[in-house]
Amino acid sequence: MSESLSYASEKSGLPPGSLVHVGEVHKNEHKITVIDYNKTTLTRHTINSIEELEPYKGTDTITWVIIDGLQDVSIIDAIGQHFGIHPLILEDILNTHQRPKFEEFDDYLYIVVKALAVPDDEFGVDYEQVSLLLLDNFVFTFKEKPDAIFDPLFIRLDNEKSQIRNFGADYLTYVIMDSIVDEYFTLQDTFDELIEAVEDELLANPTAQTLATIQKIRRELIFLRRSVSPLRELLAGILRSESPLLDAKTQRYFRDVYDHVIRVTEAIESYRDLIAGMLDIYLSSVSNKMNETMKVLTVFASIFIPLTFIAGVYGMNFEFMPELKWRWGYPALWLVFIGVSVSLLRFFKKKHWL
Repeated sequence: MSESLSYASEKSGLPPGSLVHVGEVHKNEHKITVIDYNKTTLTRHTINSIEELEPYKGTDTITWVIIDGLQDVSIIDAIGQHFGIHPLILEDILNTHQRPKFEEFDDYLYIVVKALAVPDDEFGVDYEQVSLLLLDNFVFTFKEKPDAIFDPLFIRLDNEKSQIRNFGADYLTYVIMDSIVDEYFTLQDTFDELIEAVEDELLANPTAQTLATIQKIRRELIFLRRSVSPLRELLAGILRSESPLLDAKTQRYFRDVYDHVIRVTEAIESYRDLIAGMLDIYLSSVSNKMNETMKVLTVFASIFIPLTFIAGVYGMNFEFMPELKWRWGYPALWLVFIGVSVSLLRFFKKKHWL
């Protein structure tokens, strides 16, 4: 089955381990980048097939394989055949709707994280699944599309004195995860600025667009929480792991990523409380505006009630009404109208109802 599916539910009925790409289809061409390095040497080039990775097996160098694009199922299948990866793991790699998780095997470790980014043109969050396979001296990174998320890592790798060049594949895995989590702080700054702007707008002049923005932030926070919260469990599993693929020194670095995730998670929880409070403020503001409008209308209605009463009395067509024959009756009635209106307005001002 070669075509990509949009939702995991469309795989219903297929046997376990069926290799089908599930997720958004990107138009970028597939690309396999290989970075092979040790303390003294570093090479970087692209390959056309997984078979070209055979010469790197059994060497004392660290080999980082970056697969950009998941639509070509044959590439993922070839990795499973050449490196002994379980079909269920390959299936999870191709399913981009995975929850962040950590799975431990005898010969390799499997990690799923979500890379988050904010578009430049409008507010929103772009989600990209990044899967990692940690083997002995090999690290596979599976991404949905080419992007610049790993560019800072490439710069660090070019430096011979960089720690990445002096540590193993587990440290490279840590650096990859750390670079992804660090982008969460950029997203956090964006939310800080946006929420502050919406709060100022709420206090000044809330509109229907303000409510739409609040609802959009609330919706993004729900998806963001799904992507970030499981990382605590994931990293806790890495810290508890006794796999020989993870050095004890490297696990200390993973604890730093764990601390970063806790900070971001707490920030997301605080944003949820702020958004709930902002919704209450918006509703209160709309209610206050409505009350002010109703108060003005009530004041005017109160002024016209006695005037309507007087007009109603003299609108009756009785023959013996002495005021109807007065020469100055009409001007006198207007004086009464104006006097009553002015008296009521002064009374309402004195009571601070206006």
